Amino acid sequence: MEYILIFISAIFVNNIVLSQFLGICPFLGVSKKIDTSLGMSVAVAFVLTLASIVTWLVHKYVLEAFGLQYLQTIAFILVIASLVQIVEIVLKKVSPALYQALGIFLPLITTNCAVLGVAILVIQKDYSLLQSVVYAFSTAIGFGLALIVFAGMREQLELVKVPKGMQGMAIVMLLAGLLSLAFMGFSGVDGGLRTLFGLE
Repeated sequence: MEYILIFISAIFVNNIVLSQFLGICPFLGVSKKIDTSLGMSVAVAFVLTLASIVTWLVHKYVLEAFGLQYLQTIAFILVIASLVQIVEIVLKKVSPALYQALGIFLPLITTNCAVLGVAILVIQKDYSLLQSVVYAFSTAIGFGLALIVFAGMREQLELVKVPKGMQGMAIVMLLAGLLSLAFMGFSGVDGGLRTLFGLE
């Protein structure tokens, strides 16, 4: 039951973009079309889950083992950047079609603070490896959901007449705020489920 709660909480209650404000750059930059948002979401889900596993292992068996926890942020940045490069090289050799599909999104993930944020949050929450994988994958789904919904809203926005003073980034920021408020409606779900299943 704990895994279900982690899953629901990461997607809706503590959405990485709309509640914790991590990964805002791709959220605003890649959300103009649903197709590009979908591609970015798949790439983030893949890298985020893989990066969380690797960083958890690095923290547990290297940093903790040698008392180097103070190097966590630097080590995680290096691991994530290296991992993205390795994934890019392997995909180019093994699956050129998938590499073409992910193409531009893989390098963008290197600078996505959501990946580093989740890696650090997993350690702060003291999750086991399995809990870390569930949390990372759920967070990636939450990121994808927010990105695709926002892209849909922006596509619809092109069909309406926006007042001159609100055109451009102003209306985009307003939409992002409204979407964030909508997701705040899920804030009581986590506590309610914990009470229901007697986990508090």
